[in-house]
Amino acid sequence: MADRLVLGIDQGGSGSRAVLYDRSGAVRGYGYRAVGRLHPRPGWVEQRPSAVARSVREAVADAVARAGAAPADIAACGVTSQRDTVFAWDDRSGAPIGNAITWQDLRTVPLVEETGRWEHAGERRARLGQFPGAYCAAMHMAWRMRHDAPFRRAAERGRLRASLSAGWIVRALGRPAEHALDFSLLQGMTVFDPRRREVWSEWVDYLDIPRDALPAPRPTLHHFGDLHIDGAPVPVTAMITDQQAALFGYDCRERGMAAATHGTASFINVVAGPIAPPQGVCKTYLAWEVAGASAYSLEADMTVTGAAVRWLQQLGLIRRAQDLDALAAAVPDSGGVVFVPAFTGLGVPSEDRSARGTILGMTLGTGAGHLARAFLESIGCQLRDILDTVEREAGVTIGELRVGGGLANSDLACQIQADVAGVRIVRARDTETTARAAAFLAGIGAGLWAGLDDLPPLLDGQERVFEPALPAERRADLLARWEDALGRARGWIGG
Repeated sequence: MADRLVLGIDQGGSGSRAVLYDRSGAVRGYGYRAVGRLHPRPGWVEQRPSAVARSVREAVADAVARAGAAPADIAACGVTSQRDTVFAWDDRSGAPIGNAITWQDLRTVPLVEETGRWEHAGERRARLGQFPGAYCAAMHMAWRMRHDAPFRRAAERGRLRASLSAGWIVRALGRPAEHALDFSLLQGMTVFDPRRREVWSEWVDYLDIPRDALPAPRPTLHHFGDLHIDGAPVPVTAMITDQQAALFGYDCRERGMAAATHGTASFINVVAGPIAPPQGVCKTYLAWEVAGASAYSLEADMTVTGAAVRWLQQLGLIRRAQDLDALAAAVPDSGGVVFVPAFTGLGVPSEDRSARGTILGMTLGTGAGHLARAFLESIGCQLRDILDTVEREAGVTIGELRVGGGLANSDLACQIQADVAGVRIVRARDTETTARAAAFLAGIGAGLWAGLDDLPPLLDGQERVFEPALPAERRADLLARWEDALGRARGWIGG
């Protein structure tokens, strides 16, 4: 049993990862394949189901080859995937029906406005754990029922099956035990009520989405089917959605533990405990259920982080993302400059999509370094706003944040986040937390580990810890200027 491996598959919007772990938690093999996007019309963003399946198959093959393993060495597989991007196929043939509409697609904006006039519109956030905007899977499925003839015909014939990429992967590359997803992934289709632990029937019926096309809700540990690797079946014993997988993979499993993943956008997730708190502005997820014990989490996002770095590159202020560090380190502070990176609006707690990017406090002495440092400070300011919101809504105190993703690779960025947000920042050596969670959960499901307490720890003594070092009065002054700048950035469109 000591030689058995577990496979974690992380299927995301830009690519697919496959990681093999041994029982000690060490990585034995790794594979990655990028996945492209299609833009058939302005504002439309799609993915080819065949390309997504191929990317997973090739990533798995690379991981197995690099581990020098055989399929018989793999005890189980766990899958985590992107949310809101719905894949559809014919239940009889298994052939995909059209392309998947991704979470970046904006074609459903008019439909979202229409749903606001529904008699139960006021219940949407509380029943779904989030507000169902244009990005969400339910809107995409409703749009396809109206405008996608093959999708509609398959529904009328009772042969339509819809799922996130986790379900599609098992169907395309193996054999599903049933048409099912775990609670968190089904919630990622914006049809599942995390408190009642059931599909919200009135919402699904209102949108004209056939119930038999939707996956059945199942706990995190479940036999979802088999993935065929070199023709051999490997049981899929766990599924979980991407952000909740990241939280679990950071070893955040107790109430009040928190993690942040910095990518194109940044996501902050906090364990709320076994009971969902009252619905606020944060998303409420039934994050996982293991051995009958449930864990809820609160989630909030910063709309633009890595994307703002690319904007700085486009302006010519930096050539590579890595240059941001040196530029910000060239000055001792931001020189009074406040940068609100609201390029696509503001997330939690403002929730103002009409806000726009704002830079205030510049003088003739302002240089590129001040702008770079002001941007890094804005990450810490947004963290503080989000953590304050989560603490109010969940009734927890957060003193430590575990971080990963692009901006977390910078020591300076991590220290500024700690200083401005006033919390300890911890960066682990292993940053593939989503695949790690999927694999470890699958290992529990397969009996490789007895339970959560038996899992190898993420923190191994090689993590970096960044303690807040900014004097309290300077932090308060910086946050006050940030609040003033927020007020000026809000309501810009139409204001």
